[in-house]
Amino acid sequence: MYQTIPSLDGSISLCSLQGCDPFAQTQRSKLQHRRARINQQINKEMRMRAGAENLFRATTNNKVKETVALELSFVNSNLQLLKEELEELNSNMEVYQTDRGSLMAINVPMIPLGLKETKEVDFTDFICEHYGEESSLYDKELKELMELRQAMRTPSRNQAGLELLMEYYNQLYFLDQRFFPLHRSLGVQFHWYDSLTGVPSCQRTLAFEKGSVLFNIGALYTQIGARQDRSATAGIDRAIDAFQRAAGAFDYLKENFSNAPSLDMSGPSLCMLVRLMVSQVQECVFERVTLTTRDTHFTSQLCRAQEAARVSDVYLLVQQTMTQPLMKDYVPFSWASMVQVKSEHFRALSHYYAAVALCDHTPEKAFLQLYVSSPAGPPLGQVLRDPEKRRKLGKAHLRRAVIRHEEAMRVHGLCKILRKMDILQDVLSLTHKRSLDKYSELDREDDFDETAEAPEIQSQTHQKPDITPTNFSTVQATDIFQRLGPLSVFCARARWGPVRVIGLQRREDGMGLTLRGDSPVLVAGVVPAGCAAEAGLREGDYIVAVDGQDCKWAKHGEVVQMLKSCSERGVELSVVTLQSHDTQVSVRPELRLLVELEQEEGEGRRWGHEEARKHFQFVVWKHPRPRGHVLRRGCRGTTQGITAVEHEVRSGPHSAETSAGAKNKKTYIYLFIATAQSNVCSNCVGSAHMWKQT
Repeated sequence: MYQTIPSLDGSISLCSLQGCDPFAQTQRSKLQHRRARINQQINKEMRMRAGAENLFRATTNNKVKETVALELSFVNSNLQLLKEELEELNSNMEVYQTDRGSLMAINVPMIPLGLKETKEVDFTDFICEHYGEESSLYDKELKELMELRQAMRTPSRNQAGLELLMEYYNQLYFLDQRFFPLHRSLGVQFHWYDSLTGVPSCQRTLAFEKGSVLFNIGALYTQIGARQDRSATAGIDRAIDAFQRAAGAFDYLKENFSNAPSLDMSGPSLCMLVRLMVSQVQECVFERVTLTTRDTHFTSQLCRAQEAARVSDVYLLVQQTMTQPLMKDYVPFSWASMVQVKSEHFRALSHYYAAVALCDHTPEKAFLQLYVSSPAGPPLGQVLRDPEKRRKLGKAHLRRAVIRHEEAMRVHGLCKILRKMDILQDVLSLTHKRSLDKYSELDREDDFDETAEAPEIQSQTHQKPDITPTNFSTVQATDIFQRLGPLSVFCARARWGPVRVIGLQRREDGMGLTLRGDSPVLVAGVVPAGCAAEAGLREGDYIVAVDGQDCKWAKHGEVVQMLKSCSERGVELSVVTLQSHDTQVSVRPELRLLVELEQEEGEGRRWGHEEARKHFQFVVWKHPRPRGHVLRRGCRGTTQGITAVEHEVRSGPHSAETSAGAKNKKTYIYLFIATAQSNVCSNCVGSAHMWKQT
């Protein structure tokens, strides 16, 4: 299915809602295919190395050890070559930039991030394992899920690609609720490759899948931002928005995802990526200021100088982050070189614009706020009033600008990847020549005085970058497995028994059962010795089908009508039994609950576990307490704390045992948890008593 979708760069293209064609021969697709191939080769070599290392440690034969050591050297050499090839691919920035022929002005290239690669996942066993149904009944849903996951691996570089990733991310919420219980992990493993090194990682938790998809959302935003035509304000604004959203995705991942198995999703790496995106936003702000201000205005030159100084400062912070011990050997050398080049380049621009403001315009009071500290020598006000002193100060700024330009060109020349980027070479050469020409214009033959050191420019910006979080609510996702039933009932927290088929025939006194609720309908009661009881129907069963017709979503009246309209041969009910249901209160599995039911008539009864009685002590309130007021405020008496949950029910499964026929039954259930080391202060004990196994 195809649909005409506007991209973030304003163009209209015919895009598939199912992702890009994986066989499309575009430069970006070729690059991504090479990355995927190298990732698989790295995975293969690492498995071979792990096996060889295990054999080397296990064997005692010296000849075998020598052979294995030789093989290990070959494997390590291959791994090094593959990682260098992958680093070169990750350093390829020109593929993601806008076509140079469409630009009216030359812009410094931006740093994009490649997508994480993954392997296919088989979800087939989930349905049979958790819900006891044949997975073949849900082949259509499984195929739709697998196609969606396959499509999000190759998203288009526009709004449609972002929506595809967000749709799958939202679909993971339904998968989590349907199939992934909190108390145990399923057999499925999610494999993802590191975005920069290609090292494979796998986890059984769905959180790893969510985090990797969110990482790819941020990476796709970086590619969208890098491709914008920044020769116009509209393109600059789109680039700013894309980089801010990329920073928001990485920042959200940093705050909400811990214990990452891969370096690209670790805290230091995500912190570096957030700062890098913020720096690129600041660079776009400078470009917009340069584009929208006039060269003839004095304030425009000062504004440009301070904006350029701000860009240099933020890139310097990114450079310091990249040189941290964990990041130094991880970040591609071309990235670190590009960041250093930009820091030097924009520092040079700040001095250049300050010199232009000094020499080409009448001084104003605004110049007094330009510097971090006052320059050495005469007071700044006196310098501004003297044309010759202004010329010398401007010359000092140009001297520093030329030095910074030359340093940027030196760093650029040390990196093989950057040397291949013609557009970057053009930008550096153009700005360097402009500063040299201006310096030659101010230089005089009779000027034998030593040029003073120009002060640093006070950085300032008119638009601070805003880290924009990803808004997933803009993309609606429908539960693919909604045929399994309402999510509130048929979820991962519920443990279901196998589906039972029960045949019922109507008698003169009816079918002998009582129904309650909607979607699904619950068997609320079964008449003893009735038709339903003899057929094996039990109280608490859920009706999921009537005569083969699915009724998980059916209303109460619809199921009743289906039963009433059955033929003389009877009706077939498919029912399931809820064996257990995890509560919303998260507790440790080694803790046990003691439940005391107290009723207005009769003595209370206790239900506990023998194992719990041997190892734990419980706090049980003898009399009902006001709701939500079990422990007094400020109590520090317990080491692990006491959890109290109060339920008020009018009838329950034990009511017939304790007080059959009692009227106005009011049952209070208190659940308390405490370890054997817990101590309850005397103020909180009140009418409670401590129970121990004696």
